[in-house]
Amino acid sequence: MPIRVAHVGTGNVGRLALAGLIESPDYTLTGVCVSSPEKLGRDAGDLAGLGVTTGIAAVGDLDDLLATDPHCVVYCAMGDTRLKEAIEDCRRLLAAGVNVVGSAPGMLQHPWNVLPPTIIAKVEDAAEQGDSSLFITGVDPGFANDLLPLALTGTCQTVEQVRCLEIADYATYDGATVMFDVMGFGQPLDEVPMLLQPGILSLAWGPAIQQLAAGLGLTLDAITEDYERVAAPTGFDIAAGHIPEGGLAALRFQVRGMVADRPVIVVEHITRLREDLCPDWPRPAQEGGSYRVEIVGEPSYHVDICPTSRNGDHNHAAIVAAAGRIVNAIPSVVTAPSGIRTTLDLPLVTRPGRFVEAAARV
Repeated sequence: MPIRVAHVGTGNVGRLALAGLIESPDYTLTGVCVSSPEKLGRDAGDLAGLGVTTGIAAVGDLDDLLATDPHCVVYCAMGDTRLKEAIEDCRRLLAAGVNVVGSAPGMLQHPWNVLPPTIIAKVEDAAEQGDSSLFITGVDPGFANDLLPLALTGTCQTVEQVRCLEIADYATYDGATVMFDVMGFGQPLDEVPMLLQPGILSLAWGPAIQQLAAGLGLTLDAITEDYERVAAPTGFDIAAGHIPEGGLAALRFQVRGMVADRPVIVVEHITRLREDLCPDWPRPAQEGGSYRVEIVGEPSYHVDICPTSRNGDHNHAAIVAAAGRIVNAIPSVVTAPSGIRTTLDLPLVTRPGRFVEAAARV
């Protein structure tokens, strides 16, 4: 019997996750909740970009969504700029007896040793009250720095360091809020954006680092962070807007899980808005962008992951992958014990993608 699933959020990830729910025979879509007034009342098929009519009109309130009696909610609302609200939304859903799988709030991927215990307790208490479970995932933070390195380290006799990299040109990424408000692209270098405020990088990627540490049986002594920025030599346009001369155009940061004075788990991002910027920084394995997992141990690994898509570039492919990871995890999360679940709790393969004949591919 198909699982009854409702959906929240129709941004870059949410729109593709919604399409996956509509097209899969494993799920019955019960409702869609949006935050933008212009999306209220629109059909779910339209919001998903599928050009089909589902008969399900978007609502603007979680209570209206809960009235559709879902077994699970896919939660893809913005979490970066509204962390408290996103956590409260998830708590409400869990307390109502509804499982939650989604992309936000990212800190709940593995919140222990990252979020205050009181916040974690509120989410866990809600899950116990509703006998429900929650799983937050994505691509990075997500499977590129938990599932994949855990699978590789599972073949090693010894491990000395795990490094997970995203190396990408973000010029075609059209998420203006993330690009400008969160990451600070286009801003003068004397301004410090939200992402680079002290402790925010560790808050955003700390859960992924703590999850890898837990999987490796490590106790970290500290998480440290650093970054470097490069200004645009001239003004130019990207999908999200305009980058003026002197505005931030390339960003490199590292978040390190430390044992004593040694970095044992590292998440590194190299983000350019033009391919010619910072030629001395690491380059992607394919044009545009790729992910990389480097393991120093016995054996050692250097693995490049190159997402591609028939419907877009590397940025689009990565978002498709994040949405797929979310949607495919639903059956495992629905049957999981109540509480906050992580990649360490779920099967290595939650559910494979839906097989289609070659002629049916789009």
